[in-house]
Amino acid sequence: MFKTKILLVTTCAFGLTACADLEGIGGGYTADKTMDRGFDKKHLSQLQAGIWVDPNGCDHWIIDDGVEGYLSQRLDKYGKPVCSGVAEPTHTAGDFKGGSNVRDPN
Repeated sequence: MFKTKILLVTTCAFGLTACADLEGIGGGYTADKTMDRGFDKKHLSQLQAGIWVDPNGCDHWIIDDGVEGYLSQRLDKYGKPVCSGVAEPTHTAGDFKGGSNVRDPN
């Protein structure tokens, strides 16, 4: 019984290390979430964002660089969702695939 508990605790400890950031372990990925780590590495501010409207009519920032995609809810300065009506629900507005040299077949 004691050996089983030791084995279980050791397995959990190793399992939790998989959740750690790999920056200092040689994984090559930084903790900086503002950088695109695709083929054409650059700061996300250099990519073009568009707006995707969810089924409820609220806006979400969307970026597609051909390899990776990014989506976050558009919020006002009070943290409330922005529902501008810029497009029909489930549609996009803007050139959200711009700013990247990676060709996107879609």
